Amino acid sequence: MPDAPHDAEVECRDAPRPTLGQREAVTLIVGIVIGAGIFKAPAAVAGLTGSPGWMFLAWTLGGALSLVGALCYAELATSHAHAGGDYHYLREAYGRGLAFLFGWARYAVITTGSIALLAFVFGDYAQQALPLASLAPAAGATVYAAAAVVALAAVNLAGIRSGSRTQNWLTFVEVGGLLLVGGVPLALAAGGATPSPAAAAAAAGGAPAAFGLAMVFVLLTYGGWNEAAYISAELRGGPRAMVRALVLSVALITALYLLVCWAYWHALGMAALAASSAPAADVLRLGLGDAGSEAIALLVAVSALTSINATMIVGARTGYALGRDWPRLRRLARWDGARGSPASAMLLQTAAALLLVGIGSGSGDGFRAMVEFTAPVFWLFFLLTGIALFVLRRRDPARPRPFRVPWYPLLPLVFCASCTAMLWASLTHVASQSLGGVNAAWIGVAVLAAGLLLLVVLRHDDGQRAAPAAFEPEEKRR
Repeated sequence: MPDAPHDAEVECRDAPRPTLGQREAVTLIVGIVIGAGIFKAPAAVAGLTGSPGWMFLAWTLGGALSLVGALCYAELATSHAHAGGDYHYLREAYGRGLAFLFGWARYAVITTGSIALLAFVFGDYAQQALPLASLAPAAGATVYAAAAVVALAAVNLAGIRSGSRTQNWLTFVEVGGLLLVGGVPLALAAGGATPSPAAAAAAAGGAPAAFGLAMVFVLLTYGGWNEAAYISAELRGGPRAMVRALVLSVALITALYLLVCWAYWHALGMAALAASSAPAADVLRLGLGDAGSEAIALLVAVSALTSINATMIVGARTGYALGRDWPRLRRLARWDGARGSPASAMLLQTAAALLLVGIGSGSGDGFRAMVEFTAPVFWLFFLLTGIALFVLRRRDPARPRPFRVPWYPLLPLVFCASCTAMLWASLTHVASQSLGGVNAAWIGVAVLAAGLLLLVVLRHDDGQRAAPAAFEPEEKRR
């Protein structure tokens, strides 16, 4: 490949600019993290821990580990600010080949698949709340799912301001719904209601059981705070704003999770919580009667929309980073400077998500398994990102680092250890599953193998070296 800048540079003259405030960053992170998990996982955690003390310890520890990870990402995001987020850190630490495999897995399966799955969650609950009478329930859910993807894509194609304003309102409604759940036990206590004797007795006893497995559910429910890295180049206020956004987001999420889990336990008791398939619905039914079922359906639907919108915003930026680094994919690197949006990457992401919605409507279980069984791939690259912090510090010690992880190297080691534990847990789960008679572990292998084949093609077409200017800030290129 010649030394001259490749064509992608021409397509990228409009680069990301600081247009987002701290409030938008916080609502984006909170919107991604708080999904359907908090409406299901607490029941499993209650059953695995067996006592209120260990249950609340698990959720508190999950928040603490997430905060440790957020501090690690704060250093990476402030010293290597880039719209590519994890992709950029992996590229700087290990080279663009490994970074491409991450970008491929994320953009092709993990992000687009998550958008499609969240769209089905929205579709299922929207069909319950407002059924399309002329269609079968499954068809109605699919129509709602596709409509949600198209509508939110249109919002984000209109620009980052449009997408962030939508995120602000959706997150406001979502947090308000969780506060409603948390307030039900207080309302019951004010009215003289108390948990049943059986529930109260169960709440008082119990011993920890399978605490490590409980932490798997907890950390999965906290997952997503790292997505803030993808807006590091678009956040106003400099490095301190990124640090504050990450810390505030994790603190807010931890407080909300503890409040909601307390509400579940206080209203239902430990035994009933562990046995519940929908604890939020059970709690709201106690406080609101039959209207509680409708309220929880709306709350889950709004939570799904919130996560879809936030995932669209950060997911398209992975495609943008791939396009900047690989000339063959340069169309993905087109940035709409007027709207502050990677328009081409957003369009392709939307098309892929709609395709997966179509596939999912015909084979929901297999489609869901395909996305869920790529979890080991995600945790592998998450671990490598944590290790990249050590690599980049050693390789470039003189680089300005506006924020440094406190108690280095202890906290980064704790983060890497938690990622290793999650990688092992996800591998153990996948190894025990099958899909169509085939061990599910091969799904992640197939995703990476497809990425390797595409990488060979790209290297053959574009040569072995990336253009040095492709990732330089625009002011340096000038």
